[in-house]
Amino acid sequence: MKVTSVSILSNGFGCIKDGNTNYKMEKILVIQTAFIGDAILTLPMIQKLKFILPDSKIDILAIPSTAEIFSASPYVSSTIIIDKRGKHKSISGLFNFIKELKKNNYTRIYSPHRSLRTSFIVIMLGVKETYGFSNSSFKYAYKYLREYIPLHHEVQRNLDLIGYVYKDDWKILPEVRISESIEKKIDSFILENKFDGNIAAIAPGSIWNTKRYPEIYFKDIVKYFRENLYTVVLIGSEKDKTLCDGIANGFKEGVVSAAGRFSIIETIGFLKKTKIIISNDSAPTHFGMCANIPVLTIYCSTVPGFGFSPYNYGSSFVSLNDLNCKPCGIHGYEKCPIKTFVCGFNLKPRMVISKIVEMINDNV
Repeated sequence: MKVTSVSILSNGFGCIKDGNTNYKMEKILVIQTAFIGDAILTLPMIQKLKFILPDSKIDILAIPSTAEIFSASPYVSSTIIIDKRGKHKSISGLFNFIKELKKNNYTRIYSPHRSLRTSFIVIMLGVKETYGFSNSSFKYAYKYLREYIPLHHEVQRNLDLIGYVYKDDWKILPEVRISESIEKKIDSFILENKFDGNIAAIAPGSIWNTKRYPEIYFKDIVKYFRENLYTVVLIGSEKDKTLCDGIANGFKEGVVSAAGRFSIIETIGFLKKTKIIISNDSAPTHFGMCANIPVLTIYCSTVPGFGFSPYNYGSSFVSLNDLNCKPCGIHGYEKCPIKTFVCGFNLKPRMVISKIVEMINDNV
């Protein structure tokens, strides 16, 4: 097989000889049981693995909430669900799960996830070729350890895990399939609401309150889009319905709440019909990248430097980074630890709108 670069993967995986790649058939297990955003940012790594080993079988170990993402990837053979908060939570449930998983006879394991449970699964599977990060819980479970570089983007870190040598080519867009039935559902939604002209998507929710830009500020952003003749669609999960409905109800027309209406892949399919998405530092940021539309991510308690910022063309972010209290944590909190939430309140709507105007002008 002809390739275009040399030393694609280290440790003899995909080594180059006389312009050809020599490889054996591999049965690969990728373990990613983290949040939705983490799952999406694992897709570029999977895509590269499949590119290097096109005849290999790649299975994903995922949690129920992210299984849809991996099942929609054209590069994944099977998605295996571990219910770590349900039937696989107990020791006996986990042992039985591993016993069944072992029957798949994997030849190598890559684990972007770094938990102790994941390390235990890796040990119990007894696979010879295993790859994990240097900061994994019980890192000795892995034969090969890759350095976890905090300053890298999450996509870069995952490419580091598989030993992929990159320069400026790491900004690989995550790919998912949008089925015909999903396309029809989206078209029906657009027809039902009589959308006309440009559509802007806004995702005001987050499971972490200190990541959530103030609701009253989001209303100012919606007002800006309406004044510029955009239809605004508020997106989110069922848990975001009260928030999204509350914002939408403040406008007479042109603002629709779709919270809880679409699945993850359906949301990505819908976003392909929009011009821009405004999101907190949360999963919808990565939905927008999958749709390959301009994404503006608003950072409150977290920072872009954590490695989860949007990187596709036309995207950007806004953040107040000169605060002594910021970041207060990698995920966020239910309440501001110092009870001020200045990272959100001091990031005024005019600052966000200024960035939106800049992005729209750059993408005309």
